[in-house]
Amino acid sequence: GERVAALISRRAEAAAEIAAAKQKPDTLQSEIDDLASRVEMLEGERKAAADTLAEREAEIREIEMIARTAAKNAMTARETLAATNARLENAATRFEEAVEVSRTQFSRAPEGLLPIAQEVLSDEQLDTLEVKEAERQLDFLRRDREQLGGVNMQAEEEAEELASRLGMQEEEKADLVGAVAKLREGIAALNGEGRNRLMAAFETVNGHFKTLFTTLFRGGEAELRLVNADDPLEAGLEIFAQPPGKRLGTLSLMSGGEQALTATALIFAVFLSRPSPICVLDEVDAPLDDANVDRYCRMLDEMRQRTDTRFIVITHNPVTMSRMDRLFGVTMREKGVSKLVSVDLEAAEELVAA
Repeated sequence: GERVAALISRRAEAAAEIAAAKQKPDTLQSEIDDLASRVEMLEGERKAAADTLAEREAEIREIEMIARTAAKNAMTARETLAATNARLENAATRFEEAVEVSRTQFSRAPEGLLPIAQEVLSDEQLDTLEVKEAERQLDFLRRDREQLGGVNMQAEEEAEELASRLGMQEEEKADLVGAVAKLREGIAALNGEGRNRLMAAFETVNGHFKTLFTTLFRGGEAELRLVNADDPLEAGLEIFAQPPGKRLGTLSLMSGGEQALTATALIFAVFLSRPSPICVLDEVDAPLDDANVDRYCRMLDEMRQRTDTRFIVITHNPVTMSRMDRLFGVTMREKGVSKLVSVDLEAAEELVAA
């Protein structure tokens, strides 16, 4: 029974489906008609849009043609303007040349030449002018103008620039002249100060030299002189000395020992002007004989009295050694073994006296 019921149910469903299928073609036909109508309407809109697009493209082509024509006209106008400006500049240049010629040759403006020409030259005179002479003069003037060369249009700017540079150079020249004047003033002041200091130092050294020379030779006289120029800064120095019993002369006329002692006195005279705490004399007495060694030692005594300088004398002369306060030497009691020894001569003298 259940199977029959299922079959009946299925039959009913199949009948319903058949009925629905019979109605579906009508529904589809209706939809097809609607779509066809819509396609027709869209086709009309497309044709209208295509017509509008064609019109717009035609307008665009027309506008582009107008633009090209306008650009061509603008280019032609610019060329015409440039040519016109060039002719205008050429005309202005010729006018300026004519004005210059008028002012140079006739001392008048061009406006004043026409009345003069009308008054001076009548029609008959104009007819009888020698045309060839006028043309010859014109050719001569043209050649004369061509020989002048090209016109430098930047000459005025270059002249202004050169004038500016000239002004700067004149200012720099004035500054340099002022600086040179100041330098010369400074040099003059330095030269003056140098002369004063040189003369002061010269007088001081000369005074010490005279005293040391007199002490050295126990008499006589000596001096320093500036020679060969009036200006102390350019003058030379000459030593004039007169040992006792001799005539005054230059250093070259003295004996070798006297020359050495005189030179030593001059060195000590300079040393007295600027003394130092220590003075080392290395074998100064080596070329001297005994008499001059004694003079040398007297000069050392004079230096000791006049300064606080300690003198270290390197010597092999026994006379010089005997005049020292302390001796330092090297002895070799054994072969190859050296020993430093020192002797206080003042203490030794006191021991001997005791």
